[in-house]
Amino acid sequence: MSEFSQERLESRIMEAISSLIVSGAIKNPHLSTFTSVTRVELAPDNTEARVYVSSMPEERINPSVKALNSASGFIQRRLAQVLRTKNTPVLTFIRDDSYREAERINRLIDEAVKDIDG
Repeated sequence: MSEFSQERLESRIMEAISSLIVSGAIKNPHLSTFTSVTRVELAPDNTEARVYVSSMPEERINPSVKALNSASGFIQRRLAQVLRTKNTPVLTFIRDDSYREAERINRLIDEAVKDIDG
């Protein structure tokens, strides 16, 4: 599969899962509607997909990831209806902490600039 096709499929997966979360189609009280899909990494053969999610407030992320993993079969079935591909990837939901790392790096840069200026 070409890189463009893979990126397009990852984007469609991200959009479909986000829509399921926001619409409340996933009936789990532990899933926050403020959970967002930040990125999808699809295996080259389309058999597996790692779905990275974040949530606000931050303490809701772990229960949301557990809720999504427990509903992965339901999500996969709904995804199959949307994608209409030969294979629907097996989904694994993972907590995405990249924004925390970005905040930490920004803080370090700000401190370094203050040290240089002052």
